[in-house]
Amino acid sequence: MIILKMLILFYSYTGKTKALAERKAAELGADIEEILDVKRPSTVVGGFQAMRRKKTPIQSIKAQLGSYDKIILMSPVWASRPTPAVNSAIDCIPSGKKVEIIMVSASGKTGKAADGTKALVYGRSCEVTDYTDVKA
Repeated sequence: MIILKMLILFYSYTGKTKALAERKAAELGADIEEILDVKRPSTVVGGFQAMRRKKTPIQSIKAQLGSYDKIILMSPVWASRPTPAVNSAIDCIPSGKKVEIIMVSASGKTGKAADGTKALVYGRSCEVTDYTDVKA
């Protein structure tokens, strides 16, 4: 049996996504790291940035992303899209990685986010292994 080395890379504004990420990491035996803004945006500004798929400065990711077989990317949904900080974190993922995307929202439906978010990951020459909507 091949055991994959996994990292859960997540952004959380209110703590809901963080709680889900921590549970998933414990369940899978995965490492975990939070994506942190350099400057935390207001929800209004962040929502407008998300609608336009903007990126914002994030703190350096400490995990050596190249050493993981699979990266599970978790984001809350803002304006039907991932947060600007998650858009920035995607740019840090080395090409060729397997990436699972988990979008967390109040409705559990992020159809508008799916294609664009996958496109960002594909743009890094990575493989999207799964895309899941989670209601929180």
